[in-house]
Amino acid sequence: MTEPTSRAVADEPRSPWLRGGFVLAAAFVGFVAVIGAAVALGPTGSGTSDSTPQTSSTHTDGPPRPASTGSAASCPALADTGQDVPSTTPGGVTWALYRAVALPSSDAAGPAVTNGDVARCYAHTPVGALLATTQISVRYLAAEDWASVTRTQTVGVGRDAYIAERTKAEQTASPDREDSAHGQIAGFRFVTYSETTAVLQTVWRFPDGRMQAATTTVLWQRGDWKLEYPAAPAAPVPVDSLAGYIEWGGL
Repeated sequence: MTEPTSRAVADEPRSPWLRGGFVLAAAFVGFVAVIGAAVALGPTGSGTSDSTPQTSSTHTDGPPRPASTGSAASCPALADTGQDVPSTTPGGVTWALYRAVALPSSDAAGPAVTNGDVARCYAHTPVGALLATTQISVRYLAAEDWASVTRTQTVGVGRDAYIAERTKAEQTASPDREDSAHGQIAGFRFVTYSETTAVLQTVWRFPDGRMQAATTTVLWQRGDWKLEYPAAPAAPVPVDSLAGYIEWGGL
């Protein structure tokens, strides 16, 4: 995630998830993201996705992760079947940089299939929902092929407007880039969880120590978790500490 150094202009598009004062600077100048802060892209034109894992916790045993595939076939079975909402840091998670943001993954809970910028197939569990929330919410903003991520991994009344407005904005955006400071995942907590819906809060920490929490919802649809794109998402809120959250992050 990144925080802009300049104020967003008054006439910026205001689709859901694109407001709140956080510029997605390297994707298209002036667009605003509501997931706690804006995502910084890596060098453009590379088409690169994940990099070498940066940090990891102790792994739990699980099946080997399937190779990346472009197939739209059903997701493979995953080892994680536990339905208890995490009360501590989930085990078996590794972290790898994606467009300058450390993202978590798990052999047991997903994503099990990665094709380009789309990372899909998460366990139908609280940990699977947590991983889907963090992966998708960053990728649909930061991906070079953001449109594919948005179409295949988000649902909700605001999705089509976001695609249309962002496409229009990118066609007229200035090539100039803004300086930005990278933020990273620092913690999480579940607001609610059921087999169909998970609502989570994710805390993002900036280099100067300031933190913000964003609320996101994922829905279990068509055999996988999808990020909900509502018409009026809640704005991120500042937090002073990780009290009440589970500390969690790769950087």
